Amino acid sequence: MKNILAFFIICLIPILSYSQNNKTESIIAFYNVENLFDTINNPITMDEEFTPESDKKWTNNRYQKKLNDIAKVISSFNDTDLPVIVGFAEIENKLVLEDLIKTNYLKDGNYKIVHEESSDIRGIDVALIYKTDNFEYLNHQKIPIPLNTKYKVRDILYTKGILNNLDTVHVFVNHWKSRSGGQEKTEPQRVQCAQILRNNIDSILLINKNAKILIMGDLNDEPTNKSVFETLRANNSGDTESLHNLMYTLSENGLGTHNYRGKWSILDHIIVSNNLVNNNKSLNVSENTGHIFSAEWITFTGKDGNKSPNRTYGGPNYYGGYSDHYPIYVILKKQ
Repeated sequence: MKNILAFFIICLIPILSYSQNNKTESIIAFYNVENLFDTINNPITMDEEFTPESDKKWTNNRYQKKLNDIAKVISSFNDTDLPVIVGFAEIENKLVLEDLIKTNYLKDGNYKIVHEESSDIRGIDVALIYKTDNFEYLNHQKIPIPLNTKYKVRDILYTKGILNNLDTVHVFVNHWKSRSGGQEKTEPQRVQCAQILRNNIDSILLINKNAKILIMGDLNDEPTNKSVFETLRANNSGDTESLHNLMYTLSENGLGTHNYRGKWSILDHIIVSNNLVNNNKSLNVSENTGHIFSAEWITFTGKDGNKSPNRTYGGPNYYGGYSDHYPIYVILKKQ
C-alpha cells in the first residue's frame, strides 16, 4: 500500500508543477506605495524624515503596519490567486521588499525580487517582485535617465523573463520626474524619460517585431500628455510602431489613480505592445483594459464627500493609510 501511495505522489508532482506553470490567467500589477522606507538612517541619502526621531516619528510599529497594509492590498486583486508580477515605485531599498514578501499575505507567493539602487537623492527606487512558480527570470538591468538638471531621477528597471512557460516578456518599471515645480515647467524632463524608454523598446522590436512588452509605472503624466502620447507613442492607434495604453479608456471615463486637490488623474500606467491586445495565438490582455483597485477600505472620504486614496502621511501628520496612489493591474490570459 505504501509503495502504491508513493508512486501516486511521484506521478502527481509533475502534474501539479505543470498546472502551476501553465496558468490560463495571470495578474500583472503596479503600485506606487508612497514612501515605503525602513526606519534606519542611511547616511548617503536624505531619508532622515523616515526615522523614529523625525517629525514623522516613523517607528517600527508604523513600518510593520505599512508592510501588512500594502501586502493586504496586493493580495486582494483576486480572490483566488496572487499577482505573478508586481512593479513598485517609492520603495527605499531591497530590504523593505524582503520584509514585504515575508508578510502573511504574500509569503505563499514564493516571490523573488528584482531591484537596483538608483541615484535618487531621497533614496527611493523602483523594483519588481515575481512568483517563481510562474515567471522564469532571465536577466535585468537598470537604465539611467541622465536629466539635464541638478536633480537625479529614478532609473528605469528592465526585466526579461518567461511567463507561464509560454512567452518571453520584457517588463519596464518606471517612476518619471514629478510635477513638483509645475506641470509645464517639468514636462521636458518627463519627455526625456519617455524618449529613453522608447529607444530601449525600439531596440527590442528591431530584433523581434512581435516581442511581448509590458511598461508600468508612475509616469507623472496622463495618457494624453506629450511624454506618453507622442514621445512614447502609447496612442492606441494600432499601427506597427504604437503602443497600447490600457489606462486610456479609464482616463476618458473620468477615473483616476491619484487625487490632487479634488482632481482625479491617471498618473499610473500599464502600457503594452500591440500584439498583447491583438493576439489570438498566445498571451493576450483580458478585456483589453486595465483595472484600478479602489476598494472602499483603501479610500478616504472627506467631510465634503470627496474621495481619495487613503494615504499614510500628509506632511508630518500620520494618517495611517495605505498610499496616496491606487494600485493598477491587468490580467494576461492564454488564448
